[in-house]
Amino acid sequence: MEINRIGRDVSVLSDQLEVPGIGFLPVNAFVVHGAEPIVVDTGLSLPGRGFLDALGAVIDPADVRWIWLTHPDRDHTGALFDLLELAPRARLVTTYLAMGIMSTERPLPIDRVHLLNPGQSLDARDRRLTGFRPPLFDNPATVGFFDHSNGVCFSSDCFGAPMPTAELATCGDVANAPADALHAGQLLWAAVDSPWVHNVDGDRYLASMAPLRTFDPAVVLSTHLPPAPGRALEFLDRVSLAPGADPFVGPDQVALEQMLATFEPPEPHPVS
Repeated sequence: MEINRIGRDVSVLSDQLEVPGIGFLPVNAFVVHGAEPIVVDTGLSLPGRGFLDALGAVIDPADVRWIWLTHPDRDHTGALFDLLELAPRARLVTTYLAMGIMSTERPLPIDRVHLLNPGQSLDARDRRLTGFRPPLFDNPATVGFFDHSNGVCFSSDCFGAPMPTAELATCGDVANAPADALHAGQLLWAAVDSPWVHNVDGDRYLASMAPLRTFDPAVVLSTHLPPAPGRALEFLDRVSLAPGADPFVGPDQVALEQMLATFEPPEPHPVS
C-alpha cells in the first residue's frame, strides 16, 4: 500500500487491484486526523494487503473514535472487525440496511453502531460531517459525506476510474493521469459499478447531484480514484453523461477460456 497525505488532516491509504480488460482499480481507505480521528472504510477483504500496517503508520488504532463505513461491500470492510478490536472506543457509522447486510455474515456489536442516513450530520468535535447519497453507487446502503471543516468530499465508489498503471492507481493526485484516460475511465466505471444508470429518469438523476453542487467540494476522495483536488464540478459534469454512455458488457465464457489459455501453467511440484 501507498500512503498519501491530503492537506494537514487527511491520510489516504492507497491500494489497487488489476482487473483484466479494464485496468488497475484504485482501492482507497482514509484517515481523518482531528480531535476525534475517523477511519473511512477498511480496505480489501484479501489476505496480505497490509491495511493495518499502513493504518498504524499514520495513527495509533487505539486513538480512532469513528469508523465511517460508506457501504458494506468487501472492498470496504476488509479489516473492519480487526479494527473494532484494536480501537475499543471507536463507533461504527453506518446505516440500518448496511448493519443488516453485514450481520448475515458476522454480527456487529450493536452498542458500538451509530446509524446515520443521507442528510444527517455527525459532530466529531472539531468538524461536522454531513452524509449524502452519491449520484452513482453500487450498494443501496451507500452514504458518503462532506467534511465542512476542510471542504473534502468522501464520495465512496462515485467518480471512480480504473487507471492505466498500478503506479497511477496509487498516486497522490489524479492530475497525473492522462486526461483522456480519466474521462473514459470514469464513464466506464459508471457503467460497470452502477449499470442502473442507463435506465434512470434523466431529470431525477441530475437532481441527485444537487447536494454535491451545493457543497462545491475543494477535494474529492473516491474509493476508486486517486485524490482529486479542485475537480468536483468537472466530475459532476462528466458523470452527468453516464446515462448515455455505452453499457458495460463483461467477458463471457468464450472470452474467459481465451484468457485462461494465455496464463502460464503452474510449476509442477517435485516428487518426493
